[in-house]
Amino acid sequence: MNRIVVGAHYGLKDWLAQRITGVVMAVYTVILMFYLFTGGAASAEAWRATMSGGFMRFISFLFIISLCYHAWVGIRDIWMDYVKPTSVRLTLHTLTLLTLVGVAGWATQIIWRL
Repeated sequence: MNRIVVGAHYGLKDWLAQRITGVVMAVYTVILMFYLFTGGAASAEAWRATMSGGFMRFISFLFIISLCYHAWVGIRDIWMDYVKPTSVRLTLHTLTLLTLVGVAGWATQIIWRL
């Protein structure tokens, strides 16, 4: 393996980002499940009212950004580990990044449109 290690903390930032975004997504899931199981989404109007509040919009946006960043780190590492030609890897990185930015924008638009 010809991996170049650039220092004692190589990969620490990505490892930490994966853990932090994972915790953010888990907390959001618990909050959402609590809301759903307490009857908060009994109707479309109730769901719309909940998602239109500032707190839910904020934590939903935070979830979307965390999900996309979490996916970016994971997929980027797959491309770096298994795709050897640099031009193909760069193309895949670019397509992945553009897709994730588009998905984040689309999901945010859907949530804020409610």
